[in-house]
Amino acid sequence: MSPFHERFAEPELDPSVWVPYYLPHWSSRAASRATYIVGDGELRLSIPVEQPLWAEGIHETPLRVSGIQSANFSGPVGSTVGGQPFRPGLTVREEQPELWGYTPHYGRLEIRMRAVLSPRSMAAFWLSGIEDRPERSAEICVMEVFGTAPHDFGMGLHAFRDPAVTEEWGTVTLPADVAEFHTYAVDWQPGSLEFSVDGSVVKRVGQAPDYPVQLEIAVFDFADRAHLVPGEIPVPELIVTDVTGP
Repeated sequence: MSPFHERFAEPELDPSVWVPYYLPHWSSRAASRATYIVGDGELRLSIPVEQPLWAEGIHETPLRVSGIQSANFSGPVGSTVGGQPFRPGLTVREEQPELWGYTPHYGRLEIRMRAVLSPRSMAAFWLSGIEDRPERSAEICVMEVFGTAPHDFGMGLHAFRDPAVTEEWGTVTLPADVAEFHTYAVDWQPGSLEFSVDGSVVKRVGQAPDYPVQLEIAVFDFADRAHLVPGEIPVPELIVTDVTGP
């Protein structure tokens, strides 16, 4: 298999690789559809004021998301079969077709991106176990950052339902300005994860999941934090120029 390199050169996302919805099986394609522009070497994800809530009435807090992911599947409506359940007892609201667009297993993965955030938003790039079996669910968080703490970068491993690994996630405080372009990467090898920003290693984890993952790139708006940004509702953005992998 040749190395993966997404440059976002075309005026549409490649439908054989990307789904422009965020976990649509727990919500719907209509409510999870990303707002984005792609082409000329950039993917621009944003959340305009009129974008609907994701999983309204099911997610414990009002949340809006624009994201893309490199795989998608679910069981039938009413089943519990689907990736990344965010609370116990969730059932599928809209059945999804299978797409295994890009699901690497080990190697170095990088993203070059910048984010325009406010105290009510966040941006993230993470690798989620494909969860074709519930235990294949651990998540490698390459970076996440909240507008309330723009120099604290979340990185590490979330175990979720994988009994073979343990939770090892935390924040790393860096001088990097999230509004400027930076390259965030993880070198994922058997039993180890090495996280870097602009080529400098900033975190190591001595364990790793051993199964394929799907890529997730998203920007989030937390409507319940509106009090942090009085006045006009800001529009968060995430701008990505490159995604590479094995």
